[in-house]
Amino acid sequence: MSESSAEGVASAAAAAVASATGAAGNWRKVTGIAGAAIGVIAAGAAAGVAIERMTVGRGIRKKARLALDSAGPYGALRGTPGRAYAEDGTELYYEVDEVETEAGVAPRRRRLFGRKAPAPVTVVFSHGYCLSQDSWHFQRAALRGVVRTVHWDQRSHGRSGRGAAQVQDGVPVSIDQLGSDLKAVLDAAVPEGPIVLVGHSMGGMTVMALADRYPELIRERVVAVALLGTSSGRLGEVNFGLPVAGVNAVRRVLPGVLRALGQQAELVEKGRRATADLFAGIIKRYSFASRDVDPAVARFAERMIEGTPIDVVAEFYPAFTDHDKAEALVLFQDMPVLVLAGVKDLVTPSEHSEAIADLLPEAELVLVPDAGHLVMLEHPALVTDRLADLLARAGAVPTTATVGGCDSASS
Repeated sequence: MSESSAEGVASAAAAAVASATGAAGNWRKVTGIAGAAIGVIAAGAAAGVAIERMTVGRGIRKKARLALDSAGPYGALRGTPGRAYAEDGTELYYEVDEVETEAGVAPRRRRLFGRKAPAPVTVVFSHGYCLSQDSWHFQRAALRGVVRTVHWDQRSHGRSGRGAAQVQDGVPVSIDQLGSDLKAVLDAAVPEGPIVLVGHSMGGMTVMALADRYPELIRERVVAVALLGTSSGRLGEVNFGLPVAGVNAVRRVLPGVLRALGQQAELVEKGRRATADLFAGIIKRYSFASRDVDPAVARFAERMIEGTPIDVVAEFYPAFTDHDKAEALVLFQDMPVLVLAGVKDLVTPSEHSEAIADLLPEAELVLVPDAGHLVMLEHPALVTDRLADLLARAGAVPTTATVGGCDSASS
């Protein structure tokens, strides 16, 4: 889930909390309106859940979920931890995977004209809304030891701290702020050497915001960019696969509903737990398009999304309608660029990726037919293959380098 798959989750929580708490007054009124509007979103997912309930007992589903949680290796990869600090003091957590060397042999440094060999290329991965660095699990597993990589958690996500400006001062999150956060991570984790930037959804917007604010960094150090399932603007026009009436209703009430939910975070979290099956259906609808997604992968995505507090969902949501970074894309026009999206993405439709490619005519545009928003989890081999090709074109890895397959992703 990224930009707006959280919409269905947050809004369904509103209805669940209203019925569970029996609260009165404005809270009941707000959630009542939300329930009516969000019914349009939840209807398809809820129908699937109802059918499942008729055929699969609750106890069996619970046991299956626990089994997947205990046995699933996804998200278990860890690297060398580090911390950067944003302009407002927010602690940003990152991990580095270094290039492997032969056992017991220190890497030799060639000297050219009295200088040491240049720093290696570092690939920096930025994740989407309501996710974490673990969303890159398959790509991380495949690239381990082949190229230096940095994976970080955006503010208020994963292992990073809550946004200091948001908690202390009530300052809304902006995509520009996320671009500055990425700069802080680069300063700490990649102080020198060439960089490849990879962003999914909100992470791609973060990359664009970095370019907009720090154009010299892009010109001097960035050698390639990959933008997956993302947008350069006009997100306010996305219909999330809904009829016009449903979209308009959601857009009218959602900002206010999210603010109300953020102020009732503890109650909402109880509501989310009480309606886990409904949330699972909504998450799957807005994350994947394939019918044969590995249940363990689907549950892995659920865990990441469920781990994002509702007040964080509320803090970030308004930033997406303000996002407009089309002009910043010109900074990527003289380097290898990969633009990739799922054709059935309901969150950031593939038309947004096509619009980016129109502004970067030399970019490689890859549209994956049977894929939704979490394309890197749904079709990991394809995404990894295209990333490996991008890295080879950018000179980040030798053309003869062997990138691990996805069947080794649990190692």
